[in-house]
Amino acid sequence: MPQYEKYTTTVVGAHSVPRWYEAMDRLVNAGQLAPGDFADAQLRASQAAILEQEIAGIDVITGGEMHRRTHNRHSPPNAMLNHFWQKIPSFQGETKPKPITPYDPNVFHPAAICRGPIQDSIDLGLVDEFLATSSFARKPVKITMTGPHLLAAVAYNEYYGDVQKMMADFGKLLHQNFRKLAHAGCKHLQIDEPYFTASSEGEVDAAVEVINGIIEGLPDDIHISIHICQGNYAVGPDYDGQIGHRYFDTGRYKADLICKIDADVFMVEHDMVPHYRSYLGNKQLAVGAVDVQAPNVETGQQVADRIKAYDWLAPEQTLITSTCGFNHLPRHIALGKLRAMREAQTILRGNVQA
Repeated sequence: MPQYEKYTTTVVGAHSVPRWYEAMDRLVNAGQLAPGDFADAQLRASQAAILEQEIAGIDVITGGEMHRRTHNRHSPPNAMLNHFWQKIPSFQGETKPKPITPYDPNVFHPAAICRGPIQDSIDLGLVDEFLATSSFARKPVKITMTGPHLLAAVAYNEYYGDVQKMMADFGKLLHQNFRKLAHAGCKHLQIDEPYFTASSEGEVDAAVEVINGIIEGLPDDIHISIHICQGNYAVGPDYDGQIGHRYFDTGRYKADLICKIDADVFMVEHDMVPHYRSYLGNKQLAVGAVDVQAPNVETGQQVADRIKAYDWLAPEQTLITSTCGFNHLPRHIALGKLRAMREAQTILRGNVQA
């Protein structure tokens, strides 16, 4: 099992989405700009995301997932769901609103409708993303991918009639795409599963089995991370979310089941760390010690203190990350939080006085 150096910094995936994305999307729909114009803008935003992560000193970076969305709301192409659903023929076409959280009955996701089998030969674009990001990056590149549970649980299931059967076929699809990524030279993979707490024990148990099947047989030198999230969605009046609640934080937190996943790293919010004390074993924990629901920039000392609060967690097992992606935060706030992660690393490694 590969291990990162103690207090390695990494991101959850998404970088700050420019506010002009949504306006540009409207211009494309009005015929005043071509889709290729937007694609070029997404590429430039990806380059900026890479540069800002590297300027901040982050160790393992992403392309910011900038090409996976055209704006920053739940509507398609949503970066975690619709972007991938629409690559699969049996999901293409119209969507239907679907409630996603008991915290706010007025929040709906535009969910795709599954009307046929999921073929494992479909290219999800992950290799192209890795090659494009790597061509600009000077740091190791991580590719993130929505897990089989979220992809299946939020979709309308008119073909399989059973979420576990759909998850199994998503698992085969992801396994094939991860094999291609490994062949392309990718050494850092992340699977995102934010919906475990809100789901049943049996459903999560089945998801764990599918995820282990996805990982099985991949080269031993690939770092596999699992991002477990409570739904740290957008803050402020421009978005659907509200500061102080997490959309999926309802139900039992299933750390005992999560730790049955054969991953190397679990990525969690800092206040969820205590759940892992009895189950983590020798795996690593990426502590989400910068808060994406807080519109202020933490100091490096604040981030370090959030991590040091768990003295049972060995430094060799500890990574530094954020509670979720930075997509809804202004660029200067996201950059400030990245720099705070790096400052915390310096403090925790003992290079300055804590």
